[in-house]
Amino acid sequence: MTLQRLLPAGATARFALVYFGFFALSVLLLLGWVYFRTVPVLDRQVGETVAAELRGLADQARERGLSGLVEAIDRRSGENGDPNGVYLLVGPQGEKLAGNLGAWPDTAIGDGDWVLLTLRRRTDEGVQPRQVGARSFALQTGHRLLVGRDFGARAHYAGALVEALAWALGAALLLGVAGGWLISRNVARRVGAVTATSRQIMRGDLSQRMPKDGSGDEFDRLSDSLNAMLQRIEELMTGLRTVSDSLAHDLRSPLTRLKGRIELALRGPEDTEAYREALERALAEADHLLATFGGLLSIARAEAGAAKSQFELLDLGLLAEEISELYEPAASEAGLSWRSSIQPPAPVEGHRQLLAQLISNLLDNALKYCSGGGTLELAVKTSAGQVELCIADSGPGIPVKDRETVLKRFVRLDESRREPGSGLGLSLVAAVAKLHGADLRLEDNAPGLRVRLTFEQAPPQTAATT
Repeated sequence: MTLQRLLPAGATARFALVYFGFFALSVLLLLGWVYFRTVPVLDRQVGETVAAELRGLADQARERGLSGLVEAIDRRSGENGDPNGVYLLVGPQGEKLAGNLGAWPDTAIGDGDWVLLTLRRRTDEGVQPRQVGARSFALQTGHRLLVGRDFGARAHYAGALVEALAWALGAALLLGVAGGWLISRNVARRVGAVTATSRQIMRGDLSQRMPKDGSGDEFDRLSDSLNAMLQRIEELMTGLRTVSDSLAHDLRSPLTRLKGRIELALRGPEDTEAYREALERALAEADHLLATFGGLLSIARAEAGAAKSQFELLDLGLLAEEISELYEPAASEAGLSWRSSIQPPAPVEGHRQLLAQLISNLLDNALKYCSGGGTLELAVKTSAGQVELCIADSGPGIPVKDRETVLKRFVRLDESRREPGSGLGLSLVAAVAKLHGADLRLEDNAPGLRVRLTFEQAPPQTAATT
């Protein structure tokens, strides 16, 4: 059986299992480190206690002689002494002089060596074996002294430590299981919500958005990215439906007129002039249709973001000056006062052709709706890290309630329908502005319309000239 079959089927369950495994391993390593660092400390303390006892008894022998040493040993090994202490003083011939040990152990041969003794000790529960750690010391008089400590307290402490660590391990593992379950449940809940929303989207409801809980975690950031993608997809799909509906509605009339004029010309008498007039009108209708399709293609290209691959660093001021030279004579012929206030350099990063078309569309609209004697203004300025393009006229303007509407495709206000056009000019301007991340505002010029676009300024040292 493979490891994959042994693991749970769900990704969240596998995550919880792996989490618990690492958690349990880390707890075991931590508690093992505590145990193996604590037990040697206990052994060292026993050795230090025995060494201190030996030094103290040796001092007693030097200061008070053999009788003082015997008295000190009897006091420490008596009923009121340390129950865990082991003492023995023997004479030169090995006879016992004092202490609570019956005879000198055979294993305690060297002077000052640490030995482990297994002794039998009488307790309330009977005679029990005890392990004792001891050191021997030879006096100058030929007497020998043995001092030791019963390891029972050490063993009891070590056992209590093991028991405490075992309880800690159990509690930690229980917390690990609970934590893994909570984490897997939370992950499963978040993933389940995303899955449910995805299924609704696959059924065609593009208005759905991935849920968030406001924590700002990775799931929320993923939901933000997916929601931005869904918003873009919905905009493109809505635009596609709008284009389809608008094409069916707005192109039916020119195509019908084109067909009707051709049919009338064919049904009438053979007249070269009539045929020529019909062809000229058909050509005009065809030019209008091509212009409409061209505008739609430009808008679609801008909205799809495909033109971003052709972005370059350019000077918007120089580009505006070139276009100004083309439109200033047309403004003069229309009896308009032309004003130009361009302050290069105005470095931006963008698509040269689309930006030129944006400026041209705005100037075309201004020329179309501005009557003789009015004014037309083109301005470019740079300030506070931004480049501002402004085109203003003294025409009829656009009411505040209609300024959002006119940015949509094929939208033409009633008072502008007497002028030729397809209603795509401002929608192209909006699409190009969005492609470049520019802020587009339609304002009142009192009288007329002021269109203000604000671009992010590119670094001057790397900006290219047009």
